[in-house]
Amino acid sequence: MNHRRFEVVLFDLDGTLIDSTELILSSYRHTMRTHLGRQLPDADWLSTMGRPLRVQLRDFARDETDVQAMLDTYSAHNDEHHDASIAAFEEVLPVLRTLVEAGYTLGIATSKRKEFALRGLRVSGLPVEWFGAIVTADDVERHKPDPEPLLVALSELGCESPGAAMYVGDSPFDMAAGRAAGMVTVAVAWGPHDEEALARHSPDFTLGKPSELLEIVEGRRRDKGPGE
Repeated sequence: MNHRRFEVVLFDLDGTLIDSTELILSSYRHTMRTHLGRQLPDADWLSTMGRPLRVQLRDFARDETDVQAMLDTYSAHNDEHHDASIAAFEEVLPVLRTLVEAGYTLGIATSKRKEFALRGLRVSGLPVEWFGAIVTADDVERHKPDPEPLLVALSELGCESPGAAMYVGDSPFDMAAGRAAGMVTVAVAWGPHDEEALARHSPDFTLGKPSELLEIVEGRRRDKGPGE
């Protein structure tokens, strides 16, 4: 990698590095059946993915007491099925290894809670030590699409110039947060949101597979032009 464009590559976690969509949806379905007595469309939950779980559940609960009850139900189901239901997306591990060996600084900014973020990395075989900062919902007061999680991660990584960093994520909330933080935004189309849906949020780049990320950090793909 001789033509370095970026120093920092910051990632979302679920739907970006880790394939956990089916676990998330099964936990949602179980929670809605338990508390509402019916199953709601998956699209209702997918449209909110990228925000913290408690924030998502407020869209379905009557009050904060209901939110807590739903959170307990969701968390118990997720915990029970977690380790058998998630894995790193294909190509993610070798791409991360290539970036680490080339001297890039990596970090994570996720709306997941710290406990499950670290557990997800471990179960998926992604070394925690490869990431110089792991900022979770437990570490900030404002959450994506607010840029606070990304800016906290950049600060922890010692990056003073957001323009020298990219944020790689799978949701519209990721793209909004990255843009607000002044970072280059990279959308991944292998998560729960397809390329067409992501294009409506004007990412600087869209990836069809993880290995394409190397083309960006090497400068072999140009930035999006005005109106593109």
